[in-house]
Amino acid sequence: MAQKTVPPLPSADQLAWSDMEIYLFIHFGPNTFSGKEWGSGNELASSFNPSALDCRQWCRIAKAAGAKGIIITAKHHDGFCLWPSAYSTHTVAYSPWENGRGDVLKNLSEACKEYGLKMGVYLSPWDRNHPAYGTVAYNSIFENMMREVVKNYGPFFEFWWDGANGEGPDGKKQNYDWRTYEQTLRTIAPHTIIFSDIGPDARWAGNEKGYAGETNWNLLDTAGFKRGEGAPPQDTLQQGNVFGKNWIPAECDVSIRPGWFYHTAEDSLVKSPQTLFELYMKSVGRGANLLLNVPPDTRGLINEKDSASLMGFKKLRDENFRHNLLQDALFSFNQNGIQYKNSLLADDDESTFIKTGIGEKGGVTFQFKQPIMLNCIELQEPIAFGQRVMTFSLMLHLKDHTIIEIKGTTIGHKRLISFPRQEITSFDLVIHSSKNDPLISTVKAFLLND
Repeated sequence: MAQKTVPPLPSADQLAWSDMEIYLFIHFGPNTFSGKEWGSGNELASSFNPSALDCRQWCRIAKAAGAKGIIITAKHHDGFCLWPSAYSTHTVAYSPWENGRGDVLKNLSEACKEYGLKMGVYLSPWDRNHPAYGTVAYNSIFENMMREVVKNYGPFFEFWWDGANGEGPDGKKQNYDWRTYEQTLRTIAPHTIIFSDIGPDARWAGNEKGYAGETNWNLLDTAGFKRGEGAPPQDTLQQGNVFGKNWIPAECDVSIRPGWFYHTAEDSLVKSPQTLFELYMKSVGRGANLLLNVPPDTRGLINEKDSASLMGFKKLRDENFRHNLLQDALFSFNQNGIQYKNSLLADDDESTFIKTGIGEKGGVTFQFKQPIMLNCIELQEPIAFGQRVMTFSLMLHLKDHTIIEIKGTTIGHKRLISFPRQEITSFDLVIHSSKNDPLISTVKAFLLND
């Protein structure tokens, strides 16, 4: 019998997006050369002139770091376009780089395909340079820019909307036509994940520090909220809504440096591999995706210090999650008065998940053949059937004694629960509350490096 679903459910594109887990953010533009974070819009196009831009280097490093894609700031708030747009005069076509014949988006699109990476774009609707900004005409201009980048450089796995809305060159603010923007993207890029404060496909995690809430529902209520200043409260964005009406999972954005754009003065402030690993545990390890910003320098290259940290980060993930301690363990659970041992209870031929009961009697017990040291347990739900688990416990035992109980709330796509290393002989996964029958697709155990 096929398993019942618990709506709302992710689309096939959202499921594929969640499986990506880690991808890079590339902030690049005039700010790279001016030292600013938010450009004023009056920077000369001639200021953009990387001496050795190489998008293949970006992709080579991203691939080696285990990232699955790259999202680039095609147009930040300063309005400068990294492609020769037909709808602006503030673009690479008016810069000295490659004598005005350069196209960063084309270079990146080709490099991503070569290295098997997915590409996404950040396109800010705020434009501090465009003379039409603040008028009705600008909405059509922005819509045409979206069409332009999708047609010439797509397909994209994600389209990133920043909700920032400030003054343009004439001191006016724009009334963004979000409804038309969204309808346009749905038409020209139906399989692209649209990101913003309120989705519709992925949401901001409520901070730029790279972590999701310890409770993190993939569900969000958006009625009455807007992008930007009218967004849901930050704690809601971090946690989602337990009975939210829309499947809108969280994405955690953070920069490897204090700033989003490259600044030489921050070369000594690049986040360490261990810091990045801790952010991974608090983002991917809480059921969200990690969007890690790695800004190219004035050469147009990912700096050596950033690259070294990324490689160290990848090494830590490989080392810590290489050996699943449960590979040789025994497990059993009760279902409808029947005890199952070392076998997954499936509802149909395609299912490979454990259908657990509620409460202590419905828990799953994992028994090791001999005492073992561990300090991390990984759990996953088959989210294609919905997110169900509301509260759970991990009961760690040494022979006949319970030595520690770890309580948790949501699981979702992936939950990594770390704790001080313990010597144990078994542990129980007990589901205390859940929407419908709780389903578990993955349980793993690891001994992380201290």
